[in-house]
Amino acid sequence: MSLAALPATADDVADLLPDLVALRRDLHAHPELAFAEHRTAGLVAQQLRLLGLQVHEGLAGTGVVGTLRCGSSPRSVGLRADMDALPMLALGSQPWKSCHAGAHHGCGHDGHTSMLLGAARQLARTRRFDGTVHFIFQPAEEGQGGARVMVEQGLFERFPCDAVYALHNWPELPLGQAQTRPGPIMAAADRFDITLRGQGGHAAQPHRTPDALLAASALVMQLNTIVARRIDPAESAVLSVTRVEGGHSHNVLPAEVRITGTVRSFDAVSQDRIEAALRDVAAGVALGHGVQAEVNYLRYYPATLNTEAEAALALQAAEAIGLQASVAPRPAFTSEDFAFMLQRRPGAYLWLGQGRAPGDTRPSHPLHHPHYDFNDEALPLGVRWFTKVAERALGGAAR
Repeated sequence: MSLAALPATADDVADLLPDLVALRRDLHAHPELAFAEHRTAGLVAQQLRLLGLQVHEGLAGTGVVGTLRCGSSPRSVGLRADMDALPMLALGSQPWKSCHAGAHHGCGHDGHTSMLLGAARQLARTRRFDGTVHFIFQPAEEGQGGARVMVEQGLFERFPCDAVYALHNWPELPLGQAQTRPGPIMAAADRFDITLRGQGGHAAQPHRTPDALLAASALVMQLNTIVARRIDPAESAVLSVTRVEGGHSHNVLPAEVRITGTVRSFDAVSQDRIEAALRDVAAGVALGHGVQAEVNYLRYYPATLNTEAEAALALQAAEAIGLQASVAPRPAFTSEDFAFMLQRRPGAYLWLGQGRAPGDTRPSHPLHHPHYDFNDEALPLGVRWFTKVAERALGGAAR
C-alpha cells in the first residue's frame, strides 16, 4: 500500500497528507522527552487554533486539549495521542533523523500526534457528528505516567468524555491491518529494586563476612521461579531481572548488591501474588545468607483494559475505512499509560499495522529500536480511523 493507494471505502484525506508527512518528519527530527515537549505542544496548539478549535494548554505541564463541537447533542468522545520521545540514541540515516542527542522518536509518537492532528482537520471540515470531540495530546507516556497526571489534574472533569480511544502503530502487523480485543490489551508494568547489604570484606576470606553477591545470585535464581510456581498456569505473567550491580574490584566482596527488574501481568490477583512472593523470597534469601534485604516495589502502569462495546466500535471503525480488522488473539506484555484513562472512562486501544508488505525490501524495525522510524504510509489510515471513531461514537451521518 502506498500513500496514493488508499481504501476506496474511506473518505478522501489525500490532500492532507503532504502537510502531515512534513509535520511528522519535523517532529521526528526534534524529539522531546517526558514533560519537556514544549516545541511539540506549541506546534499542536497552533495547528488546533488555526482550525478554530478551543484549545487548552498546560494540563500535566505540556499537555494540550483541543475541543470541537458540532450540533446539539450532549454526547462527547475523547481521542488521544502521545507526544514524547524516548531517552535513547538514534541511529537512523534519513534526512529527518533526530537532531537531539539522547532523544529519539523510537516508538512512533510523532506519527500518533500527526494522525490525531489530521483527524482534527478532517472532522473540522466534514463535521459529520453530533456532539463534542476532545483531541487529547498527552505528554510523558514513556514510563513517566503523563496520562495519570492529566487525569489527576482534572482531564475528564474539564473535558467530559463518554468514552476515550487511542491507537498505537504496530510493526508486527502488516500495513492495512488492525487489531484490538475486549478486556486486557496491554500488561500492567511493575518495577522492583532490591538491595542486599552485607559487610564487605576480602575475597580471600569469605568466611569472615556475609557474601551479598552470592545472596544476589541465589535471589536471581529464585525470582525466576515465582511465575512458574506461584501463578496459575492459565494466567499470564512475566518477571524479568534486568540489572545486577555490585562490586568494584576483583579481590573485594562488596558490601551491597542491587537487583532491578520488571513484572508484567494482566489482573490484580496475579499482581498481588507476585509482589507478595517477591518480598517473601527476598526475605528468605537474606535470612539464609546473613544479609539485609530492602525491597522497593513500584506499580507504575496498570493493565490496559478495553471495554467490550468500545472495542467493538474500534474494530467496526477500522473495517469501515477499509482495514483488515480482527480480534487480537492475545494481549501484549508491553505496557501503556492510556490505562489510567481507561480506569476512569470506557474506551479502547487499537493496534494499527505499519509493517512492510511481503516482498517490500525496505527496512522495518521494531519499537524502541535505534533505527526505528514511523511508516508514513500509515498516516492516512490513522487519520481515517480516528475520524470514523468520532463519527460512530457521536452518531455521525456516515456510520
